[in-house]
Amino acid sequence: MSPSLWAAAGLIAGLACAGLWIRLRWSKPLEGILSAAERLARGEHEARVHTEGGGDLFRLSSTLNLLAERFSHDISELKRLEGIRKDFVANVSHELRTPLATIKSFAETLSSGAIEDEEHRLEFVQEIEKSVDRMTRLVDDLLELSALESGKMPPNFEQLSLMKLASEVTASLKPLAGKKQIVLRLEPFHDIPEVRADRDQLKQVFTNLLDNAIKFSGEKGTVRIWAEAQENKTRVAISDTGIGIPDADLPRIFERFYRVDKARSRELGGTGLGLSIVKHIVELHGGSVSVASRIGQGSTFSFTLPAI
Repeated sequence: MSPSLWAAAGLIAGLACAGLWIRLRWSKPLEGILSAAERLARGEHEARVHTEGGGDLFRLSSTLNLLAERFSHDISELKRLEGIRKDFVANVSHELRTPLATIKSFAETLSSGAIEDEEHRLEFVQEIEKSVDRMTRLVDDLLELSALESGKMPPNFEQLSLMKLASEVTASLKPLAGKKQIVLRLEPFHDIPEVRADRDQLKQVFTNLLDNAIKFSGEKGTVRIWAEAQENKTRVAISDTGIGIPDADLPRIFERFYRVDKARSRELGGTGLGLSIVKHIVELHGGSVSVASRIGQGSTFSFTLPAI
């Protein structure tokens, strides 16, 4: 055989060996990548590629695993949001069902002849009015919470005195506290800097927290409002001598429609959205909310705001 033929035969043999080596070296990892991709396409979100070493295949496998992680996270988030949506619809439906049933019941009673009952017809009409008021409060709170969450209610910042705002809200709620002989004790905000905040939104934070403190305090209780300066922020606290909140409920107390005592909360006129609105407003202002409580000893709700 001539030298040229020997050279050609050697080249062919070398290429065959190289092809075999490449096949053995790359086929298994490629099959693993293809298998993982097919599983992901079928919706098996936990599928991953197990690779070792380095090089382009390792980078490809790592990229596929990263995409799978993000995809899995997105799916989990979508499921979480869908769960929130379902809970929201169920809660709204439940909250509306009771006042609607009340209105229907009393309206039917009046239309069936009770409208001629001078002794009781005014009572029936007043119950209908109460239910309408409850539904109106719920719708108003839902609209406000929706606007806050969607960013359609950005704060209109101005420089404010927390003490002055707290005094205004405390004065407006004194009649409500007086019905239960509750003492509203507003302590002077010594050395508390002014804050940049939306006046109306911050007023609602004070109103919601004070209103809750009064509602859930017993007769002749005390509601205390005070503030303290912390590093680069101001903390405002509202304490009551009420029934307190169980430890198991504290982590969820700022969730929409979450109530510790559902029956009592509805009886007192709560919509279950007040604390959620507080949380959203405070966070829009760059602050945070918190709660501490003991059963039978009362609760302390506090919020922080960046100091000027």
